[in-house]
Amino acid sequence: MSINFRRNFMKNWFAVEVGLIPPSLGQADDCQQAIPIWCIVATVVSGGTWFMARSAMGPTIQWTKTNPTPWNDIRPHQGTKLLQVQSKFDQRWVREKL
Repeated sequence: MSINFRRNFMKNWFAVEVGLIPPSLGQADDCQQAIPIWCIVATVVSGGTWFMARSAMGPTIQWTKTNPTPWNDIRPHQGTKLLQVQSKFDQRWVREKL
């Protein structure tokens, strides 16, 4: 059953040939087929990089041994979240040093 399913699935599968520079002007359409996948990959990579950088600067991450509990430096009037639904804080917590 899986061999028949795979064969039928691959019958309708179209491979996108990714080329940055077309060898001739007649093959310019091949490069245009890859534009959506390049956009999706670029969006995912940039979003993942932004999320990792933001997570690394959070109050629960310890970078230095001089302050083993950085989350204790947060005051009651400081907010640490990206989106605060229920309350407004006077200040936003910012990491001064790594």
